[in-house]
Amino acid sequence: MIPFVLASASPARKRLLHTAGIEPLVYPSDFDESLVKVTNPLGLVEILAQGKAEATMRALFSRQAELPSGFFSRNPGLILGCDSILAIQGEIHGKPRDAQEAIARWKLMRGQMGELYTGHALLRPFTTEQGSLLPYAPLVRTQVTRVYFAEVSDRQIEAYVATGEPLNCAGCFALEGRGGLFVEKLEGCHTNVIGLSLPLLRQMLSEAGVDVIDYWR
Repeated sequence: MIPFVLASASPARKRLLHTAGIEPLVYPSDFDESLVKVTNPLGLVEILAQGKAEATMRALFSRQAELPSGFFSRNPGLILGCDSILAIQGEIHGKPRDAQEAIARWKLMRGQMGELYTGHALLRPFTTEQGSLLPYAPLVRTQVTRVYFAEVSDRQIEAYVATGEPLNCAGCFALEGRGGLFVEKLEGCHTNVIGLSLPLLRQMLSEAGVDVIDYWR
């Protein structure tokens, strides 16, 4: 089985992979997102996803003793980086800074349609016989899901933000949590809204020459 590294601290992404039968090694990235100055939603999530995957790859290259034997050589592993943002009326939104911003965001979102973008970057690095990291061809893809938000009241917004749930979510809501009560419908992949698109991941693994069912053994 090919080792699989998730370059994210997101519990939701880890749960999705577990649901799909993949047990990842979790190594969150230290990539500095503030360095990226891109205003196009699709371009932004793809740059951030690749940046996170590459940052984790470089960190792990110097800590190979923590990985399964041959991760960078005999049995090259896979590294997945992801990033999600919500676009409302063309404006990009990530995680809210605080409760006040979360309340203001929900007052903007209610009754609106937003587009949830998740960038996925899949790396499979190799090394030379001398131990140097070889160039690699990353697979970078984006999934977009339309999210239709309910006309929630001020009281409901304040109560939801008080739970703390939206403060840890791109888009200021968790579909698999209380936030699911305030989503009227989705158009597109629902797991994409939770953190990563399982159908897209299956396709990317196939492009990398890996059959996802091999992880079920």
